[in-house]
Amino acid sequence: MLNAISLLLAASLASQAPTRHRARDLGVPFDGTPGPLNAITDVAGVEVGFTTLIAGDGPLDVGKGPVRTGVTAILPRGKASTDPVMAGWFSMNGNGEMTGTTWIKEGGFLEGPVFITNTHSVGVVRDASIAWGLKHGAQLQPWSLPVVAETWDGVLNDINGFHVKPEHAFAALDGARGGPVAEGNVGGGTGMICYQFKCGTGTASRRLDAQAGGYTVGVLVQANHGSRSQLRIAGVPVGAEIPVTPARPRGGADEEIEQGSIIIVIATDAPLLPHQLERIARRAALGLGRTGATSGNGSGDIFIAFSTANAKAASTPDVASVQMLSNDRISAVFSATVQATEEAIVNALVAAETMTGAGGRLVEALPHDRLKELLKKYGR
Repeated sequence: MLNAISLLLAASLASQAPTRHRARDLGVPFDGTPGPLNAITDVAGVEVGFTTLIAGDGPLDVGKGPVRTGVTAILPRGKASTDPVMAGWFSMNGNGEMTGTTWIKEGGFLEGPVFITNTHSVGVVRDASIAWGLKHGAQLQPWSLPVVAETWDGVLNDINGFHVKPEHAFAALDGARGGPVAEGNVGGGTGMICYQFKCGTGTASRRLDAQAGGYTVGVLVQANHGSRSQLRIAGVPVGAEIPVTPARPRGGADEEIEQGSIIIVIATDAPLLPHQLERIARRAALGLGRTGATSGNGSGDIFIAFSTANAKAASTPDVASVQMLSNDRISAVFSATVQATEEAIVNALVAAETMTGAGGRLVEALPHDRLKELLKKYGR
């Protein structure tokens, strides 16, 4: 099984470009103007890396598999820079984890990458981040407080087998780059489910017009939330129209209850201070709500926003001069965040592919033809 994991890891790093459909390919309408890639990497300097681990089939054998998991790494200024970025975060519902956030709240800066993985691999990814930072001289302080977030993939993955290892976090970091971003069953999103369809990683962006400053907002989600009846796409009640049946899916994912969590990462080049970025992070909840979610008790819905503006503000030894977008101009960034978050979630649904995992559990992908029929039926 380890050889299978290694082979798939190499394949994951060799090609991160999306090869699957995206929501716009199916005619889903969205508000706003996307950037050229319609991805978080439309924000200059942002790099994304994945390690995808898929191995084994059949009954669950703790420690042996099947394995359906991975690691996602988002580097705000890429591997070439250790310059921190201003950041803010928000917990819509706290039944989840995002490490390092108390220092972000206190100090106002994100001092390294943002990682996303499965719930029981947060510790190993956190430690691997510190080791990678030491090797690459990427620590601002003598200590490190990495940001690692999680969602639970235990329906499809042998989550208690601890299959994510330090080398998988290293590979996600070393393989990170700009350009197109893969979606669906990749990285930390490999084994994830949302609205009781197969789901995972999704991304989108918005470009503000010149009058609003011409700034870019990019979003990446790891989506593992929601029950089927809640799902709405472009206002269409898709979940009600495609209800869960006894044959879809099996193994505990067919209950009409909140199934998991969502992590949302927002990047922008707009010059925003930490308190403003916390306001941006809160707006991701509105984009999530557009797809129908209500953040149930079992859902860890945690969002983080950072700005690549104001370079070197954290390393200035005395007084730093920084720019701040006025409150009178910030509403356009709010709107862009809501729009990109909504589309990133739908992209995660559309790109994901049907997966069979631990114990033969099957989680089906959102049927593209049926979605197109529903968009037509509802005049969307």
